[in-house]
Amino acid sequence: MHACVDVRGNIPTFPHVTQAASGDVKALDDLPIESGAVYLFDRGRHDYGRLYAVVASGASFVTRARKDTKFRRGISRPVDKGLGLRSDQTGRLCGAGASEAYPAPIRRVTFRDPKTGKRLCFLTNLMDVPALDVCNLYRMRWQVELFFKWVKGNLRIGHFLGTSANAVHIQIWTALAAYALVAIVAKERRMRPGMYEILQFLSVSIFEKTPINEIFNTFVPPAPSETTLLQGFLF
Repeated sequence: MHACVDVRGNIPTFPHVTQAASGDVKALDDLPIESGAVYLFDRGRHDYGRLYAVVASGASFVTRARKDTKFRRGISRPVDKGLGLRSDQTGRLCGAGASEAYPAPIRRVTFRDPKTGKRLCFLTNLMDVPALDVCNLYRMRWQVELFFKWVKGNLRIGHFLGTSANAVHIQIWTALAAYALVAIVAKERRMRPGMYEILQFLSVSIFEKTPINEIFNTFVPPAPSETTLLQGFLF
């Protein structure tokens, strides 16, 4: 299964169930691109033609560069190396078929984690945001991994009850519906118990008629909305 997850609320916006042999890159062909959105891709979905399709649709992306990515530098910007940044460059992709598949300028940002020493290289078509925000945007992609981990660990889809396509789809979609409902409740009601605690209670009190707000009795005033990206170590 592939999924597009909105990192602002950890809500799956485009779950896509495929055959086990279906490649990660091909899943991009079925993804509806929303103009103005920013998509975070790992290297498993690294295909220049498909990345350019995101650009052509009016959206943006951040992805990690593969080791064999060839890049011709055009412009270099100064960076604050005290933040872990090592370079911020705009140029063109080169190599076999790369410039034809992605004919537009592309930005390359490199970052070195001060704690681990790990060096990471990112590609994006976001030209105007600060270089550190490009790194932090990719860091938010970890929410997708946490989503799958939570679903597998708490909604019991590690083992399928049936082997037919219909049985597998029913179990997956039921699990996703349960996840979405719990996530919406936790987010909208600003409840202190985590999603796991809410799910555990609901699973043993499914016929309880007490309003959920009274059950937890933990209304918390909504925090002011902030759009500033979190600063910190990438990993």
